[in-house]
Parts: sequence; structure tokens; C-alpha cells
Amino acid sequence: MSKIPKSCKTYPSDPDWPSPQQWQDFNTTLQGALIKTVPEAAQCYPDGTATYSAECGSLTATWGDSSLRIEDPTSIRSALFQGMTCMPPSYAPSFLSANTTKKSCTLGAFPEYVVKVNNTAQIQEAVKFARNHNIRLIIKNTGHDFGAKSVGKGALSIWTHHLKEKSFNWYESRDYTGPAVKFGAGVQVFEAYSFAKRHNVTLIGGEGKTVGHVGGYIQGGGHSPLTSIWGMAADHVLSVELVTSSGALVTADRDTNADLFWAVRGGGGSTYGVVASMVIKAFPQIKVTTMRYNMTTGGNFTKNKFWEAQKAYVDEFEHYADLGYYAYYRIRHVNGEIFHDMTSWVAPNKTEAEFRASIAPLMQKWKALDVPFEPIIEQYDNFADAWEAGFPQEAWTWNMRQASRFFSRSVISHNATRAITFNAIREVFDAGASLIMFNIRNPPGSASIDNAVNPAWRDVLMFAIMFVTWSPSDSAEYVTQLSRNLTYEWNPKWTALTPGGGTYMSESDYIEPNWQQSFYGSKYKRLYELKQKWDPKGVFYAQNAVGSEDWEMEEMLLGHLPSQNSRLCRK
Repeated sequence: MSKIPKSCKTYPSDPDWPSPQQWQDFNTTLQGALIKTVPEAAQCYPDGTATYSAECGSLTATWGDSSLRIEDPTSIRSALFQGMTCMPPSYAPSFLSANTTKKSCTLGAFPEYVVKVNNTAQIQEAVKFARNHNIRLIIKNTGHDFGAKSVGKGALSIWTHHLKEKSFNWYESRDYTGPAVKFGAGVQVFEAYSFAKRHNVTLIGGEGKTVGHVGGYIQGGGHSPLTSIWGMAADHVLSVELVTSSGALVTADRDTNADLFWAVRGGGGSTYGVVASMVIKAFPQIKVTTMRYNMTTGGNFTKNKFWEAQKAYVDEFEHYADLGYYAYYRIRHVNGEIFHDMTSWVAPNKTEAEFRASIAPLMQKWKALDVPFEPIIEQYDNFADAWEAGFPQEAWTWNMRQASRFFSRSVISHNATRAITFNAIREVFDAGASLIMFNIRNPPGSASIDNAVNPAWRDVLMFAIMFVTWSPSDSAEYVTQLSRNLTYEWNPKWTALTPGGGTYMSESDYIEPNWQQSFYGSKYKRLYELKQKWDPKGVFYAQNAVGSEDWEMEEMLLGHLPSQNSRLCRK
């Protein structure tokens, strides 16, 4: 396959950049939907330098509020890769450049312009304008992305957050007849679940309250508190409406544009087109029991006892997953001790009595270890209420990096390999990382579903995330070492235990080695071919998306992280 000669996207300093009149005409075409980007924290730099004000103080105090940040056209969680060029002064990082990030506000990798779309025609116009002027195009809904897919220097951004269409339908096709919902790209998980409850159905969706339901979440596969009984969110998409790189609005399902339909369901967002809406299968309402708790080491509950208790739990992962359970929990370093919180252990289709009976052997082991915890166990008559109580709204974290790995049934179900895996996870924690852990499976038969979901999902029993955090005042040397440890020291320990395996593209290392295998597995070759078919000119680009290896950034952050605040050029 011949490669397109090296060329870069067009930037404001280039002679081919659209003139002010062209931007004005474009805004007229969009009926006034074009926004010139002003970073959210610009109010803290009214004269070009950091200045205290009541408004800036309010912004700083609420900077971790995900609901507020999502309402901004450009705010993102992956601020590090944007360059952190306009943060509230107390959060501005010394480790990048004290002379710029703490004293001024610049655009960095925030887009030059944002299209606040309210209809598909505006998406079409935005795609055509970016393509015709060779401008980098990015897509943002909520900004929850950890991998900098919603930012890019000199870009035009399509902001889908206000596409809030919701409808409940009876769907009929050759493969499925039954209830379904149609959601616009801006619908968030809390909105989706509330809508489902009103119609007495259940949807496969994320655990994060403010995450977008049908954008990068489903396009990346989408794991859910209900995955252990019903599989991935992408498995239940019935139809997709999207704008392709030509600017055409198309429908993709099993009979129309079937190859595109296959790719969008698990092949990654910001890759084949701009999704405007999806039709998704709805399930009956079910009863759900959940358990929440936390524990901290100290006194008689030593760190060794903590890890004994954890091992006793992990030893039962196969059993719990096969019961249809899902668990999402964290293990963190807090004031020299280990703090562990079970955000929610979810038992679909189980009564409280059935759940208590199933975990009784583990509770006996924990009692013998004097584990200090007071679980909250509750039964609900529907999933939406269980989820609402069990998953608190996520904070808008911005000072972190992460990496992750799937551990398969073949690894976790055998005593020897499970013990080696457990030790490797503890080793990474003891070295300084914190952990987010999932006990999850895909139900029997899932591997036969014909979509682009990473095959490694189909055999998972443990999904483990390691993460590091830092303070804005930390040195460049310290933050660099943390980041490098994550990618080059700790992640390889887990990868070595899972050869040929993978991880979840949406919660992974920004510079995941061999990402094509890790995120897409055996499906990458076909996905790459479809990328060339549907987007031959590279209108859509995102970090670690299919086809992104044909492009490169001109600059690095901390010496090893591609900076979105630099030119994007073909290799």
C-alpha cells in the first residue's frame, strides 16, 4: 500500500489558513453555531497574567466538578496532553514550564474554533469545512476522555454535547424484534438510565454518571456493571447515524453500510465518522443487589493482612463473575496506609439473601483476618436505582496518568498463574502506583458476536488499572519519572503475564506499546482497511485510533509523551 507524501494539517500561522471572512461565512452557514475558543480558566488571566478575582476563586473551588466542566465547550480531563496551558493559577503545573503555565493563559492544544452542533446538518458542514481546508478535526462530547482524543492544536472541534434526542421505540429487523431506544450523541449515562427507568427497561451503559452514552464509550466497546450478564454496550447497537469524512450523513446497520456498522461498534471513536445518534437494544427491568464498603490498614489490620484478604477475594473471581457479578473498586495510598473502597459490587438478578449467601465463605475468611469494614448491602427492584446509589459522581481528575491490562480466565482460573498475577499487581502498588480493579466477564457466546470489540474482552475475568498522580508543585524530574515508570517499568510486568492479550482503549496508557494488538487484537487489519476506505484523506485523527500510526506529533511533553500542542503531520 503506497503512502501519501508527508504533509501536515493547516495551522493559523500557515498561508492556507482560512481568512476571517471565511470563518465568518462558515459561521453564517452554521446559523451562528461557531464559537471562538476561550479557555475556561482565561478569566483568571484578564490582563495576560494571573490575577485573583472572585470569579477565578469560584472556578478554582469547583474545578473538580465534572458537571460544571462538561458544560464548557473545550474543557477536558486529559489536560496534561493539552499542555496545561490555561489552568487556574493554583493548579498550573511547575513541572511543565513555570515561566508560562503559571503566569499566562494560552490556547495550547485547545481547538481554535468549536461548532456547538444542534443538528446533523451542522456536523456535515463542519466536516466539509475541515476537510476542504485541511484543518485538524476533533470531536468532543463531555471531555471525559483520558487519551487526549478531544483536543488538538489548531483544530476545529465538533461539540456534540447538545444532541439530546431520546426516544423509545419498537424495533424490528431480521436479527432483533423488541424494545429499543434512540439516543443523540450528547445523551449522558445518567440521562440514559433515567429515561430507561421511565420506560421500565434496562440499558447497558457505563458506571460513570456524566460520561456520554453513545460516543467514545460505545465506540470503544463499553464495559458496564451489567456486562457479566449481557456483554458489552457495543454488542447491542442496532443502528448508527453518522457523518462520514465526505460530509455525507449515512445510516449503518446490518443491511446498510454493514462494514461501517461493524467498525463503529468497538473500533474506536473519532475514526470513521461523527456519530450523531444510535439505536440501542433495551432489556427488561431486573432486580439488583449491591454492596459498598471501605477499609483502611492500621493497628491490628496490617498491610499483610490486607493483601491476604484481597487474595481471598481474587481467588473467587471466576466464581463471582460466572454468577453474573461485577465489581469496581480502588486500592490507594493514603497517609502511609492502604485505603480500599468498593465503589460497588453489583449482583444483577439476585436478591439480598442470595447475594449474602454467595459471599458468605469470603466473609468468613475476612472475619478471621479481622478485616475492619461495615458493608452496605441493598436490594433494588431496578438497575437505575441501584446504579444511582452505588456509583457516586466522578470527580474531574486532571493530574494523573494510567495504564491497564486484561487478565483472562485462563490466567485467573489457575492457582499458579493467579498467584503470580496477584503478586505482580501488589508489586506495582508497592512501587508507588494506585489501583482500580474490576471483576468482570463477558457471558458465554459473546465471542461469536460479529463486531469490532477487542477479542481480549471476551475472555476477561480481571481488568486492572494502575495510575499515578502528582501535585502541580512537583518537579519535572519527579513527574517524568512517575510517567516513565508507568509505561516502561510497571505496565510491562503485567503485559509479560498476558502475552497476546490486551486492554481497554478508553482506560489505557496514552503511549501503550504495541497498541494495535492491545486495543484491537486480531481485528486491527480489517479495521485499518476500512479506515482507508471510509477516510482515505485522514480527516479524522485521534491518539491511538486506527490509522494514527500514519501520523506523528512534532513535539513531546516530559521527553516521551506526544504533545497535542504541536503540529500533526503525516509520517
